[in-house]
Amino acid sequence: MNAERRGLIYQLLGILVAFGILLLWLLNADLTDTERQTLDPATIWGYTREHLEITLWSALIVLAIAVPLGVILTRPGIRHAAPYVRAIANIGQAAPAIGLVVLLAFWLGFGPRTAIVSLVLYAILPVLSNTMIGLQQVDERLIEAGRGIGMSQLAVLFKVELPLAVPVMLSGIRTALVLLVGTATLATFIDGGGLGILITTGVNLNLNVVLIAGSILVALLAVSIDWVGRLVEAVARPKGLT
Repeated sequence: MNAERRGLIYQLLGILVAFGILLLWLLNADLTDTERQTLDPATIWGYTREHLEITLWSALIVLAIAVPLGVILTRPGIRHAAPYVRAIANIGQAAPAIGLVVLLAFWLGFGPRTAIVSLVLYAILPVLSNTMIGLQQVDERLIEAGRGIGMSQLAVLFKVELPLAVPVMLSGIRTALVLLVGTATLATFIDGGGLGILITTGVNLNLNVVLIAGSILVALLAVSIDWVGRLVEAVARPKGLT
């Protein structure tokens, strides 16, 4: 068993142990009626589902925009525009996340859709940058060899460049997913739902158990998404690449 597989197993075990400890703590904690209602399993599952929906929709939109754009910006004749596009994409991540969410809410209205728009702007940079970096790192000799045996530019892109760029691209996607999970907690400030409701409820009503449980659940969800991303990286990496 190589180090990567051991790392995945240890990370999964850590997630399961942490979740088990949280569950045991909540089952044995002296909860008030308000805390008990707020931490009801059905309620928590509803918040978790909302959180995942916001995250996954944002991730799909980021992939649909950033990956094709990253490919286009590495093509001859368009490469000169890459620094300008990356500078624009960097604005979303450079701005404070809560400020971006609230400003967009006043412009687009409150709700999950606005939360998704703000998350897309916040997470597009890692995927765009890693797509470009992955393609730029492909050995030019391999591209020339592909063209030399009669492959079209499109065939070289899909059969040579993209497969070799996959590890770097997946790393950017995993980074974006973790960012999305964490930032999605801010959706609660604009009526977007999600696990952030537990955190704001705990703060506003001085319910420390709810606050701690909500924070740990968001952290566990982020680590779980990271684990899934690492697993996909290991499976999707072309054979022969380390």
